[in-house]
Amino acid sequence: MTLESDTKPTVEEKHHPMLKFALEIGPLLVFFFSNIRAEWLAETFPALSAVGGPLLIATALFMVATVLSLIVSKIVFKHLPVMPFVSGLVVLVFGSLSIWLQDETFIKMKPTIVNALFGVALLGGLFFGKALLGYVFNAAFNLDAAGWKKLSFRWGLFFLFLAVLNEVVWRNFSDDVWVNFKVWGTMPITLIFTFAQMPLIMRHTISDAAAETKP
Repeated sequence: MTLESDTKPTVEEKHHPMLKFALEIGPLLVFFFSNIRAEWLAETFPALSAVGGPLLIATALFMVATVLSLIVSKIVFKHLPVMPFVSGLVVLVFGSLSIWLQDETFIKMKPTIVNALFGVALLGGLFFGKALLGYVFNAAFNLDAAGWKKLSFRWGLFFLFLAVLNEVVWRNFSDDVWVNFKVWGTMPITLIFTFAQMPLIMRHTISDAAAETKP
C-alpha cells in the first residue's frame, strides 16, 4: 500500500471529483443516519444490538464505511490521501476502544485528536521552517513561500479551534446535538473558513509562467 500526499492528483481524481467528495463525506452521512435509525437497525439486524447503544451502533457502521471508502479510494484513485488516511486510522482506533469498553467518550474525542494533530503538525512545521500545507495542497494552488507560510499558520490555528469547539460541544450537549454538529456544523464552518482564505491565496498565487522560469 502506498500512501501519498495530495500534491499529485491522479488522472482518475481529475475525472471523478464528485466521487472523491462522496468518498470523503459518505462515512459521515452513514454515521449521522445510523445514529438516527439505530433502534430500527438493531431490530432489523439483531447482531448490531450487541454493539451497544445508538451512538456505538453508528460508530461501528461509521468504521465500516470509513474502511470501504479508503479501499475504494485506493482502487479508483491509485493512492490514499494523507488527511483521510490519518483520520481513518483514528476512527478505527477510537471507535474500537469505544465499542470494546462501551464508552462513547473515545469516539467523541476522535475529532479533537485529529484536528489537534493536524494543527500541531502545521504550526510545528512552521517552527522548523516548513510550510507543510504546501505539500498537501500545491496541486490545487501555486503559491509563493510567504503565501504557504501564512496559509499554514491560519489552518494550524483553525484546526486547533475545531479541536476546542468539538470538546465544548460533546462535553456540554446531548449525543444527537454532537452528531448533528459533527456532520452539519463542522463542514459549513470549514467551507466558510476556506472561502475566507481566497484573498490571501489570490495575493500570493504565482502565475504558471513565473513558476516555470523560477530557478
